[in-house]
Amino acid sequence: MNQTARTRPEGSERPLSAAYDTALLDLDGVVYAGGEAIAHAVESLGTARDGGMHLAYVTNNAARTPETVAGHLTELGVPAEPSDVITSAQAVARLIADQLPAGSRVLVIGAEGLRVALRERGLVPVDSADDDPAAVAQGYGGPDMPWSRLAEASYAVARGLPWFASNTDLTIPSARGIAPGNGAAVQVVRIATGAEPQVAGKPLPPMHRETVLRTGAERPLVVGDRLDTDIEGAYVGGVDSLLVLTGVTTAAQLLAAEPRFRPTYVAEDLRGLLVAQPAVSGDSAEGFVCGGWTAAVRGDALVLEGEGEGERVDALRALCAAAWSSAGEGSCGLDAGKALARLGW
Repeated sequence: MNQTARTRPEGSERPLSAAYDTALLDLDGVVYAGGEAIAHAVESLGTARDGGMHLAYVTNNAARTPETVAGHLTELGVPAEPSDVITSAQAVARLIADQLPAGSRVLVIGAEGLRVALRERGLVPVDSADDDPAAVAQGYGGPDMPWSRLAEASYAVARGLPWFASNTDLTIPSARGIAPGNGAAVQVVRIATGAEPQVAGKPLPPMHRETVLRTGAERPLVVGDRLDTDIEGAYVGGVDSLLVLTGVTTAAQLLAAEPRFRPTYVAEDLRGLLVAQPAVSGDSAEGFVCGGWTAAVRGDALVLEGEGEGERVDALRALCAAAWSSAGEGSCGLDAGKALARLGW
């Protein structure tokens, strides 16, 4: 997709919850981590919903069914219906159903969410490479998925069966830190077979297609914590995005982002949905200003000059403008250590 490289986060005079009709929210690292609600998530989503914004939950995690996810969100204080949840299991099931006739057997390497999604598309989940499957579907099976399931996938893929993966996220946030994701398990099968799967999840088009079909959003805003799935998925889909710093992405990674990973907006957490987004002014010669903070390139470093009266995320927005403008179409390699340490990042 040919797009002009973003050189700074954008501003919005209206709260994002009013400027967009639908929030396409990632779950892990945005709404919850390790099953527990992230700070400010419940209240922020409630206020956005009460103001008329439609909330849809779009996750690359294929392990749980939409009913289970909706129930969990409701327990956390975020009322949701199964129809509000879109998973990579649904996206990969549609991808498989587009290529195989109804009633085809599919070897499932994953959890119940993937099985339910396949049945929804008229496909028959099986458990063994010896059950005459027509394809292999691999999704996140949870932290206790046995090694034997990866071996079963390898046997089937090595025989030449089409191989589909719900997503290839290498990591997933948990209450104790960052854990291996489905992409790590996919890599095991890739090493064993030398094959490559067809992938459905973010940031690839099948997931965007599934989301549009199920939500009917006219002016969506993708909200996520990952540059390489959420933000890149928005870029590929040609829609705006909000990065929240409550999950995988660090401030340093944001500054170094290449164009396809640069979000439209940046916020510390989901409270960013409820407020206007201050614009970044200035240029490379005079420095970039946001919330009174001034960011500039000095030699081989990004620096903050003066004392800003705005929040620290305003300083980060200014630093993004300095970094992205300097990098252009590439990745910024300037040292931002002192500037980020000053902000507590």
